[in-house]
Amino acid sequence: MDTVQLADSLTTIRLVLHVFAAAIWVGGQLVMMGLVPTERKLGGNTERILLRAFSFWAWPALAVLILTGFWNLWTFQGDTISTAWMAVLWVKLAIVVAAGVFQFLCDRAKTHRSVDLWGSLSCTCSVLALFGGVLLAG
Repeated sequence: MDTVQLADSLTTIRLVLHVFAAAIWVGGQLVMMGLVPTERKLGGNTERILLRAFSFWAWPALAVLILTGFWNLWTFQGDTISTAWMAVLWVKLAIVVAAGVFQFLCDRAKTHRSVDLWGSLSCTCSVLALFGGVLLAG
């Protein structure tokens, strides 16, 4: 029976960056969805202001997620990887791309309805990608 060890420094940095970026990207989307009803009551340009503020943090977080995600994959070099694991990985990658595209469309949306649609789709994809990441972590 092997003794469970602490992660080495580089692994710790990689995983903390990945989880922190996921917290900003996914958590930020969930917070934005919660703020929308209040924002609509305030009127004016508040929706655009909130979207810009979210985007300031969200897009760099997504970039960190993608970079650390590939870094995570690199750590599996030489390991035996199952077909099911690879299938989940490819589905997750497609979902991450969809989340980014939907958020891009949300950022450029002109109506409340399209902001709601694209934002909801991006958030849903992000939560699904998070679920996929947990599956891949084993």
